[in-house]
Amino acid sequence: MTAEASAAPEIKDDAMLLRQDRGDGIVHLTLNRPEAFNSLSSGLMCLLQDELDVIADDAAARVVIIEGAGRGFCAGHDLKEITALKTVEARQALMAQCCKLMLAVVHCPKPVIAKVHGVASAAGCQLVASCDLAVADDTTRFATPGVNIGLFCHTPMVALGRNVGRKHAMEMLLTGEAMDAPDAYRFGLINRHVPGAELDRAAMHFAQLIAKKSSYTLRVGKEAFYRQLNLELEEAYAMASDVMVQNMMAEDAQEGIAAFVEKREPVWRDR
Repeated sequence: MTAEASAAPEIKDDAMLLRQDRGDGIVHLTLNRPEAFNSLSSGLMCLLQDELDVIADDAAARVVIIEGAGRGFCAGHDLKEITALKTVEARQALMAQCCKLMLAVVHCPKPVIAKVHGVASAAGCQLVASCDLAVADDTTRFATPGVNIGLFCHTPMVALGRNVGRKHAMEMLLTGEAMDAPDAYRFGLINRHVPGAELDRAAMHFAQLIAKKSSYTLRVGKEAFYRQLNLELEEAYAMASDVMVQNMMAEDAQEGIAAFVEKREPVWRDR
């Protein structure tokens, strides 16, 4: 695909645009517009945003996996929807919605894993880059091809440029050429690439490990990680030291240390 997907006819029932499954603290969110390569329509983004907002406050939810139905993960924005928006204000609102969604992934107190196959293009690539971890099928292609249709991938470049090196990000943005899964791994966009038959297992490997941890510890750790990225070195160390002391005083840290010394499994209170 050369650019963000132009949608096929929309699924009539908006509730069908996103599927959710839960079990053992792992929430699976499946983008469900396979006929349009799961392009991010306003309706789909709204549902995904709502689910992330609920998950943020759900003590039973410990980790999130985002995946796509059908032949690919996500081909980006719905170009048919974009071209139907005739005013600057309407297009600004759509971009603001997308930015809010990507920030919700980053700010979600629960770790978020992208399980990627087929294609992750433009805003789909942005979604992968916004997740905390990502695993991909060996055959997956990652691209920011907006330049091919005269529409530079401005918002996808924000997440992309915070994951891969500057030269590799600019290569994708300026040429529109796709990056394969091995290069995406080498350049830091994904954590693993595996044969398609092993993709579920690779995603669940991370999810199950994370689900066993203290959700309090994960929450403060994730928040601190993203905060320190925007600080100068000295400020980052000062902030991290303060957070670590607070973490030391938490009930779960004391339980975890005691369990380690006593050679037993910890019992988390998530506080």
